[in-house]
Amino acid sequence: MDTTSSLFGILYTFSSSLLYPVVIILLILVLFSLILIGEFLSEYAKRNRDMNNLENCCLEVRNNLAEKSFETAATALRDVKQNFMVTSFATEAATHLEKNTIPAIEWLSQEYEIKMAKRLEQTRIVATIAPMLGLMGTLIPLGPALIGLSQGDIVQLANNLMIAFATTVVGLFAGTIAYVLTQVRKRWYWQDMVDIDYILDTLEVGE
Repeated sequence: MDTTSSLFGILYTFSSSLLYPVVIILLILVLFSLILIGEFLSEYAKRNRDMNNLENCCLEVRNNLAEKSFETAATALRDVKQNFMVTSFATEAATHLEKNTIPAIEWLSQEYEIKMAKRLEQTRIVATIAPMLGLMGTLIPLGPALIGLSQGDIVQLANNLMIAFATTVVGLFAGTIAYVLTQVRKRWYWQDMVDIDYILDTLEVGE
């Protein structure tokens, strides 16, 4: 019986000690999610997908490659004006095209795919962790709240329930923001990869 009580005491002490770290991390995640909103709005304002520009540039690149004019084709590729990822890829790919190292462009496209996945990781991690921490912040104060209830300490009960509800709301708030940003950015980057694949097909290095 004493051993069981000791184990329960250790578990209770350990779980209670996690409350402040959980609250601090939740506040950091909320601040981080607000920063992500700013980055998202900035990225949205800069997005510009011009299908005519992409088609015309790729047509010019294809015609120049047929004539083995790699420098002219690279110049045409640099004229691609699309979303940031696509424009940046086209500019770097043009450097390889000038050197006639076309296979390196396929490797470059994979690097950009990793960059996009890395940007999605930030919001995906917040969307996953924030609700979990919110749940932890809800459950941890329930122990002291029940103790306060059994002892008739209404103040202790109210304070712990307030912490429990607040952490739930904060965790869901940060998680919801991150989830929405993840879904929208995922669609954006799928679109960017479609444009990059179109450039690869023009260079005949796509799959």
